[in-house]
Amino acid sequence: MTTPSGLSWVSRFPTSTQFADLAPPFRSNARNFVDALRAAGIGVSVSATLRPPERAYLMHYAFRIANEGMDPATAPGMRGVDIDWVHRRRDGAVDLAKSRSAAASMVTAYDIVFRPALTSNHTRGLAIDMTIGNYRNKQVNDASGVKKTLKSAADLHGLGATYGVHKLASDPPHWSSDGH
Repeated sequence: MTTPSGLSWVSRFPTSTQFADLAPPFRSNARNFVDALRAAGIGVSVSATLRPPERAYLMHYAFRIANEGMDPATAPGMRGVDIDWVHRRRDGAVDLAKSRSAAASMVTAYDIVFRPALTSNHTRGLAIDMTIGNYRNKQVNDASGVKKTLKSAADLHGLGATYGVHKLASDPPHWSSDGH
């Protein structure tokens, strides 16, 4: 039995926020970086680590249907995700406007800005989304133990790189093993 696309899908297959779900050695790299920031009195809020493939699938196709004009009838299925991207009128005819509207509500609820990849550093456990606040003029140890004073976002990004945690500048909360 399939369930029509829409907001009810957003809470399914939640993204983890746990360091334990990250892949080694990125797990310890990210943990050590965040521990160093917190030890310096810097606020860190983790919003995402490992994203289940099912969630990536839902995010990807919701975005394509809502924002790229993809025909919902052509979205491939995924084992274990019994979603029906096609909404119908009472007479059984396809209701394309309702199909796109349901997908758009998912995009909004997921807070998607760019087309999500089906396979990414998040689905491989090699990325973390986090908000880092109040870091300017704080002194933090880099991965080799040398104290660094953070005066700018570039300094913060450089500090992360010493831990093997690289910033994707175009995506505010996103850090990963390779900067993508």
